[in-house]
Amino acid sequence: MSVGMAAPRSVYACDPDRSRGRQFTEPPSRTRSPFRRDCDRVIHSTAFRRLKYKTQVFVFHEGDHYRTRLTHSLEVAQIARALARQLGLDEDLTETLALAHDLGHPPFGHAGERALDACLRAHGGFDHNAQTLRVVTALEHRYPEFDGLNLTWESLEGIVKHNGPLTTRDGTPIGSYRERGLPVGISQFVAAYDLELWSFASLEAQIAAIADDIAYDAHDIDDGLRAGLFQIDDLKEIPLMASIIAEIDTQYPALDEGRRGAELVRELISHLIGAVVLEADRRIKVMRPASVDDVRNQSEALIAFPIDTAQTEAAIKAFLKIRMYRHERVMRVMRDAEQLVFDLFARYEADPSALPAEWLPRESQAETAVERARRIGNFIAGMTDRFALTEHQRLFDLTPDLR
Repeated sequence: MSVGMAAPRSVYACDPDRSRGRQFTEPPSRTRSPFRRDCDRVIHSTAFRRLKYKTQVFVFHEGDHYRTRLTHSLEVAQIARALARQLGLDEDLTETLALAHDLGHPPFGHAGERALDACLRAHGGFDHNAQTLRVVTALEHRYPEFDGLNLTWESLEGIVKHNGPLTTRDGTPIGSYRERGLPVGISQFVAAYDLELWSFASLEAQIAAIADDIAYDAHDIDDGLRAGLFQIDDLKEIPLMASIIAEIDTQYPALDEGRRGAELVRELISHLIGAVVLEADRRIKVMRPASVDDVRNQSEALIAFPIDTAQTEAAIKAFLKIRMYRHERVMRVMRDAEQLVFDLFARYEADPSALPAEWLPRESQAETAVERARRIGNFIAGMTDRFALTEHQRLFDLTPDLR
């Protein structure tokens, strides 16, 4: 099969006609599959639009050409659909999960998440994956008969489990949740609506997760080059990157640095997509899943990088960590951003009347300290960088410039 050609639907793909349904029963759409309907609901959500002004690495006003959470999500969706097409999976479900995966991120990227987690530590902490689930099941208020978006079970499963199982079969948290336990937003939800946290998610969800890694690696290289944090030739310390750069320089010896960098990013994406498809084919031939439930019951993910590619991908992340994420220019802005979030949380907690009216509890509604803290956390998590700066300027005499 040639690259880019759609494969026939696989027996282990999620079938929209066999969806486990929605939390709240709705009549089916006359024109869209359940998964296409999910995707459209994500695109039209308020939380999705807010991604336009949420930081990826660089705060929105540092430049018009840097990625935001929105452009990142679109790039993830593009890569994920390419993978789903070649593996015969459901592209609509894959796109839904790719576009929804960052809906729960707070302003200012990982700096904002660290600050919110610290602010909420006594009340269960903050986890952007749990916040995404909270957004699509409770915080979106667009429909007359339910809160949230009422996505299908398969979409909710993919949002929560795209990085793998969260527990053992007996409910013991594993992986990143082993020490602190399941986030409050996930544990409370699955108590009423079981997402089978002990199993793997569908291949569509696994593809959305690895597409996130590919997009991160590629566009952070692109943004780092644009920002002047490192040069193209600095990447030659990574063998794969050195090989790609050598091929580009041989084919285009007089290419300017802008086009040279763009070609490098393009070739890297193509290489990583090809490697994932080959490894997926290999694992599927070994495991021989005959249904989506067979995929869920495997002992390991079926979508992964081959060992050598995984080592290369780890080397790219290590390079970016040192040369970009921990660059003093980036760290300085992120330290100021963290403090800004701390300031806002403390102010709202000390003076709840500073919150917008729609975020205040009803007068007749008794509220615990935990409920108040979570409500403030939900409000801040939904902020864009721009709105968080505006709020800080409204409430405080001095606001950092974040440049």
